[in-house]
Formats: sequence, C-alpha cells, structure tokens
Amino acid sequence: MEKKLAVVALGGNALLRGDQAGTIDEQEQNTTETLENLIFLINEGYDLVITHGNGPQVGNILMRNDAGEQIYNIAQMPVDICVADSQGGIGYMIERMFRNVLNKHGIEKNVVCIVTSILVDNGDPAFSDPQKRIGKIYTKEQADELNLKKGWIFKEEIKNDGGYRRVVPSPVPIDIMNHSIIRDLARKGNIVIAAGGGGVPVYIDEKKDVRPAEAVIDKDLASSLLASLIGADEFYILTDVPYVYINYKKPDQQVREFLNYEDARKYLNEGQFSKGSMAPKIQACLNFIKKGGKMGVITEAFKLADTKYGSKITMEYEDERR
Repeated sequence: MEKKLAVVALGGNALLRGDQAGTIDEQEQNTTETLENLIFLINEGYDLVITHGNGPQVGNILMRNDAGEQIYNIAQMPVDICVADSQGGIGYMIERMFRNVLNKHGIEKNVVCIVTSILVDNGDPAFSDPQKRIGKIYTKEQADELNLKKGWIFKEEIKNDGGYRRVVPSPVPIDIMNHSIIRDLARKGNIVIAAGGGGVPVYIDEKKDVRPAEAVIDKDLASSLLASLIGADEFYILTDVPYVYINYKKPDQQVREFLNYEDARKYLNEGQFSKGSMAPKIQACLNFIKKGGKMGVITEAFKLADTKYGSKITMEYEDERR
C-alpha cells in the first residue's frame, strides 16, 4: 500500500521570529524545533516534501547587494539570483538540521534540497502593477536616483517612519520545473526540500529559452501548486497561529477548526482574512482541494503533532479529526 504524501510549508516564524536578530544560531534553533514536529508525520508513515519561506533572509541578501555596490563597487545580482541564493542557504540549513533530528530519533532517511525554478506567465497582470515590497528602505532622493539609474519602482512606506521601498511583481505560479523528479524522490522515501521562498520565477521566451523574471512568487501558492502537481494527499501550512479565525482579534473572534471548501471560500470573499497573511494561505488550501487534494491544514509551527490544534480544510466536512 502506497504511503500518504504530504507537502509541509514552513512559514517565516518556523525559521526566524520577528523579535530576533536573525543570527544563524537563532535560525538553526527555530528550524530544529519546527522539524521535531515533522517526526510525527514520519512515524505516521508519510512521505514528505518540505517548502519554506525566505522573506527576512532574501531581504538581507538584497541589502548586502546594496552595501556591496555602494561600498566596494561589487556588481549587484538580480532578484532571481538572490532568491536562488536564499533557497540554497536555507535549504542547506533545513537539510542539515533535519539530518540531526532524524539521527536523534534513530531514523535513517536521505534529505535532499532542490533549487527550484517556477514558471510564470510573462504577461501576468502583476508585471504591470508591482506590489511586493523587497529590500531596504530608502529616502525619496535615493529612490528617485535608483529609479533613474536602474529602472526600479518604489512605493512609499506607511510603517517604519516612512521612506520608500522597491516593489516587484508577484505573478501567479503556473508550473514547477522538475516536479516529477521531486515526486519520484519523495515516493522513494527521501525527504525533499523544494520551492523555497516561492521558487525562482522564470518564463519561457519566444525562442523557448528559460528567462529570469524580476519578481517574487507567493510561497503558499507555489507550495500548493507543487502539492497538486506531485499528487500529495495532504498540504500543511505552518504559521504563527494555531487556528484559522473569523472576526480575528475582535470581541466576537471565533475559531474555525473544520472548514469545508464552500465556507472557506465564502469567508475569503467576505474579507475575513488579511491579504498580507492569512488570505493567501486560505487561497492556497482552496487551490489544493479544488485540484483533488484531500485536506489542507493551517496550524502553528510547533503544534503540528498535537491534533487538537490546527484548522482542517476539506471539500466536505470531516466527521472526525484526522
């Protein structure tokens, strides 16, 4: 009998907390604590594919880019290379920490990281309306100069005492390169780390060549697409809250532990979920369920093994917990 296949998307707080400096010691400790929760799935007989975010890390890479150019005249690398850099660095860290966690539990498994390119449509409307903020905050004068020199687009920051940040497109992912290899490796019992940070966005030009896109892809949407393409049974998004809520942080806040497809879509359309945080997670789970996935789960990074936590989204209501 074939094992169940699960894709587990590690959110930003699974690697780096908001109140931390971002040292490698902090990231390794956070990663280890998160991966300990995944032993539960291995013991339950699941094959695993892991995806992850890269927001703070790729932001730091972009700022190093800036500093290198300004201080040492080192040529800046484009966004796709920075995303690939973050995939390699974070993937290596997850791989090494997971090998140590497996060793602690006496489990013998290979762990492999794949730097993943993800196909987008170069005509996606996002390219004409970039909204995703990346990199450091600049003054108005600096932003204007960089706009003239590099063609970068900036938007004013409302938070953090103002200033301007570069914005890039966030197109919808339409295919994942090497997804069949990811599936085959996972189905042979290997733990695969892929599609980190939403993957490296690329498009196919008129010559059928693969070209880089100066963009970033939503990690949850990319992870959902990967889960569908490889035929995963379940899709987990690990974040910083234990449940999905409606009327979040209001006096009438309510937990939604079980959601069917139609109710989740209704709440999403009503604007119950923040566009910058929970909404893309709900959309990612709905995409997965619509394409045949059995269950999407959104829960806190360190509560996966405790089945009394987590919101489960299915096509119809489940009569009992998983």
